[in-house]
Amino acid sequence: MIDRKYDLVLYGASGFTGRQTVAYCKQFAPGGLRWAIAGRNRSKLESVNSAGVDVLVADAQDDRALDTLAAQTRVVATTAGPFGLYGSKLVEACVRNRTHYCDITGETPWIRRQIDRHHVQAAADGTRIVPCCGFDSIPSDFGAWLMGRRVRDELQSECTSVSAYFQVGGGFNGGTVASFLHMMETRQIAVARDPFLLDPDPAAHTPEERARQADPAAVGFDAEVGKWVAPFLMGSINTRVVRRTQALLGTCFDYQEYSKFGSARTARAVLIGGKAFEALAASGIGRRIIRRLLPKPGEGPSEKVMDGGFFQCEFIAVARNGKRLRGTFKGQGDAGNRITVKCLCESAFVLTQTQLRGTDVKSLPGGVLTPVTGLGEALLGRLAKAGISFDSVSEPLPKQIPADAAL
Repeated sequence: MIDRKYDLVLYGASGFTGRQTVAYCKQFAPGGLRWAIAGRNRSKLESVNSAGVDVLVADAQDDRALDTLAAQTRVVATTAGPFGLYGSKLVEACVRNRTHYCDITGETPWIRRQIDRHHVQAAADGTRIVPCCGFDSIPSDFGAWLMGRRVRDELQSECTSVSAYFQVGGGFNGGTVASFLHMMETRQIAVARDPFLLDPDPAAHTPEERARQADPAAVGFDAEVGKWVAPFLMGSINTRVVRRTQALLGTCFDYQEYSKFGSARTARAVLIGGKAFEALAASGIGRRIIRRLLPKPGEGPSEKVMDGGFFQCEFIAVARNGKRLRGTFKGQGDAGNRITVKCLCESAFVLTQTQLRGTDVKSLPGGVLTPVTGLGEALLGRLAKAGISFDSVSEPLPKQIPADAAL
C-alpha cells in the first residue's frame, strides 16, 4: 500500500462510542501506530482528544473533505451512525482512494447497497471494506467459521448446521437507538428480513432454503443447551453476515441465533417486549415517544454498567455424520459498548498490517467483505489479548428435558 501520513483515522470520534475508541487507542494502539481522530466539529473533537493526536475535520456529506481525509490514511474506522445517513460518502471516498475501512453498523440494507455499489471496484483494487466489526457481528462470524472448521478437522465430516445461543448483560447507547429508528422510518426493516440479503446473489436461493433459514419467531425449549430459547435481538443482522462469509468462502451450512433463558416465562416476556417495541417504532408517534424516553445520540450507559456487562455465546455444530461439537465465545464488558469498541479497534489495527499472516482463512484481497473474510485469523489473537476469547470444549452431553418443556 502507498505510504500515507497516518495508519489509522478514527471517524466520529466525538460521539459516545467514538470517545471510547479514542481512549482505547490511546491505551492499546500498537507501538509506532500513526493515528488521528476525525469528525465534523473541531471543537468537540478537541474536547475528546486526550491522546493529543492530530484532528481532521470532514463533514459526512462533503465529498472533497472526505477525499482529503481518506487520501491521508491507510485505514478509516468509523462509529458515525446511522450509517444510512452518515456512512455512504465515507465508504465512497475510501474506495476512490484505496483506503481500508471498518465500522460498527448493523444496518444490513445499507450494507447491501455498499456491496452493489463498491464490491467489484474494491475487489479489483485490493481495498478491504469491512462493515459489522463490532459486537455485530464479530463473535457470530468468527464463532460460526471456527465451528465449521472444527467439524471438518476433528470429525472429518461436513458441517450441516451451527446454532448460536447468546446471553448478554449491559446497556445500550443512543447511536444504536438512532440507527434502528432510521431503519424503521425509511421502511428498511422489510428488506432486512431477507435471510440471504448479503449474499452475492440473494435471488439464487430456493424457497426451501429460505424457509429453513428464516429467522426464528417463537419460544421453545432447546434440548441441545438445556435452556429455553427465543429469537436473538441481533440475529437478523448476524445471520446475514455469517451467510455472506460462507458464500464468499464457498462453504455452506445452516446458521441460526437464539437468546437462552432459565425459564419459559422470561423467554416469552423478552419476545413479547421485543415485538411490542418494534410495533411502537413502526409509527411516527411511537418513534417520538421512544426518542424522548431512550438515550439520544451521544448518550449511553454509565462506566459501571459498561464495565459490569458481559456476553457469552455457546455454539453447537452438527456434522453430517450426526456428531456434535461445542464452543464458546465470551468477553467481559457490555456488548454494545465495551465489546464493540474492542472489536472495532482491534479490527482496525489488523487492517493497518501490510499483510495478514498466520491464517488459513481464505481472506480476500479486497471487496465489501465480512469480518472473517476481511480480517482473517489474525484478529483472533488480538481479541484474546483484549479479553474476548473462543474456547473449544468436548461434544455436549444430552440434556434432561424439564417437565414443563411442552408448555
